[in-house]
Amino acid sequence: MIITLSPIRSDAALTLIRQGDTLILNGVAYDFGPLAEGATLPREAIACDWLASEVTRIDGVIHLTLLLPHGPIPWPAPPESRVVTHPEPILVTTDGPILLPSYSPEEISQ
Repeated sequence: MIITLSPIRSDAALTLIRQGDTLILNGVAYDFGPLAEGATLPREAIACDWLASEVTRIDGVIHLTLLLPHGPIPWPAPPESRVVTHPEPILVTTDGPILLPSYSPEEISQ
């Protein structure tokens, strides 16, 4: 699974867990197992506010873009999650929680 991140200013938090072809976002499971090789699932077909793109399967790998919340103001978002830096896509090869760039100053200091 390759997850591209699109930073957005938001107070919301995002947690991700992978289980095979299923991606769990904040406790809601999205099963992309039925997506055939070379197929594209339009963003509008998936009831997920975090999804920022269509979902495709290329060479057996699921590709998608998710919104990455950052910051509360006045604290500036950490450089690795700011819009100007656009985090590198995440290649997820194992099941379990997916580590995202820091969200808030409290997470950075821990």
